[in-house]
Amino acid sequence: MRCPACDRSLTEHTIGEFQVDICSSGCRGIWFDRFELQKVDEAHENLGERLLELASGEVTAQPVNQRYSCPRCAMIMMRHQFQPSVRVEVDTCPKCAGVWLDHGELTAIRGTEGTEAQRRAVAVKYIDGIFEKLRNPD
Repeated sequence: MRCPACDRSLTEHTIGEFQVDICSSGCRGIWFDRFELQKVDEAHENLGERLLELASGEVTAQPVNQRYSCPRCAMIMMRHQFQPSVRVEVDTCPKCAGVWLDHGELTAIRGTEGTEAQRRAVAVKYIDGIFEKLRNPD
């Protein structure tokens, strides 16, 4: 597969029971297939430490694309905030649900406070607030 950010080859690495693809020779970004990011996104998850070690190193290429194409299915990915309580923008494929993280984004995500359940509660509260504003625009 090709890196969606700098177009270098991605290197597949086995982390526990799943594989991730890292742009080891370029921008140091990480590709996660559907549901893989959830296995390493919290600080207490040991697999994430191993992944951070693999993704560390010198960045030898900067992202050249504004909008990324999915390395798995070539769809244009959607850029969005990871979660309302996590101020990190990630790129997600609307077709295969894979996630691209640029260099440093996994560290930022894992450095946020709270568990998955706490972050989900913040997200629900945020979405409820949006709907409340729509129901009562005053």
